[in-house]
Amino acid sequence: MRSRATSGTAEPEASDLPAAQDGTEYGQLLGIGAAAAQAGVSERALRYYQQLGLITPCACTPGGMRRYSEDDLARVARIRQLQVLLGLNLDEIAVVLRNEDRMAQIKRTYLHEHTSDAERRDLVRESLQLQHDLRATVEAKRVAIEGFLADLDARIVRSSDLLAQMTARPGDRMSARDSA
Repeated sequence: MRSRATSGTAEPEASDLPAAQDGTEYGQLLGIGAAAAQAGVSERALRYYQQLGLITPCACTPGGMRRYSEDDLARVARIRQLQVLLGLNLDEIAVVLRNEDRMAQIKRTYLHEHTSDAERRDLVRESLQLQHDLRATVEAKRVAIEGFLADLDARIVRSSDLLAQMTARPGDRMSARDSA
């Protein structure tokens, strides 16, 4: 067993794992330190995402060390995208990810050769509802952002007016206290 210098603990390499545990069906697996570094998050964040059910490492060593695949890292990237781009909190992200996971499952079932036309219609209806739910989540964020921007715009106008009054000719201006 080789130790991982970056994490400070002895973690076996993926090649040290038994064949059933080495994740060969997932490609190269990373320990938590390497996965966190590659994903641009802390090890603590990965553990927290797992605790919340946002991610599940694709494998664990017999000693319980987490192993992350490229798919796991893509999921972490999606979590970060939803946080940064849309400003979603982790509870909202959990809903989005569950809906996206279900839509992927729906797609697989829809494409299965034994799925009947009636089942396909039901799957499309469910997918449509999930997409409406996701849109509602994003729309709520958009409305909140628009409200925040409107408040900022109003403050900018007030500050601009105050500055204009303060820089106007002495006889044309009110006192700064009167306009604030």
